Amino acid sequence: MASRKRRRRSGRPVEQGQPREPRAVSRSQASGSAGSVWPDSLAARIGLTVLGLVAIAIVVLAADLVFGAIAAPPASSPTATPTQPAAVSSRAAQWTNITPDQLAQMLEQKDFTLLNVRTPYSGEIEGTDLWIPYDQLAARASELPADKGGRIVVYCRTGSTSAIAAQTLLNLGYTNVWNLDGGMNAWTASGRTLVDKNR
Repeated sequence: MASRKRRRRSGRPVEQGQPREPRAVSRSQASGSAGSVWPDSLAARIGLTVLGLVAIAIVVLAADLVFGAIAAPPASSPTATPTQPAAVSSRAAQWTNITPDQLAQMLEQKDFTLLNVRTPYSGEIEGTDLWIPYDQLAARASELPADKGGRIVVYCRTGSTSAIAAQTLLNLGYTNVWNLDGGMNAWTASGRTLVDKNR
């Protein structure tokens, strides 16, 4: 049986069983028909569909993370309800966050030490017992109440440095530490005023 020979486009004969040379493909053939943005093969269409679904899933998850993080209160500073303070755990001890309304109620029958840790001094809530900058608490511990179990309420301008002060008080051995969530800003936003004692 004689072997059949085919001619390549170049004109040279090709033996049966030999690989063919790759053909040049025009740009319109590679992308389907001219002007079409969808590939002709089913596998390519399925691949693009899967890729599109993955992209949508990523966008949805990213939106959930962003909006979930915005809507949820921060873990280190939970918001207290008007009737129940929120405890904040840190290491082995914890302090309690309170709202301006809760502090106002507590001030009506004051049985605690009210400590302003804002630095520099920029006024205070009426009834404040001490002003010690948050970063000087350990050095000025002798000025703090001797009773380590007595309630101490700390505040600053926004609530962030008073949270640091609350942790410092816990580290010094105080066990009944409360923090005004939102600080003096939250106090004044609730319609209350500050006093200036020129400390």
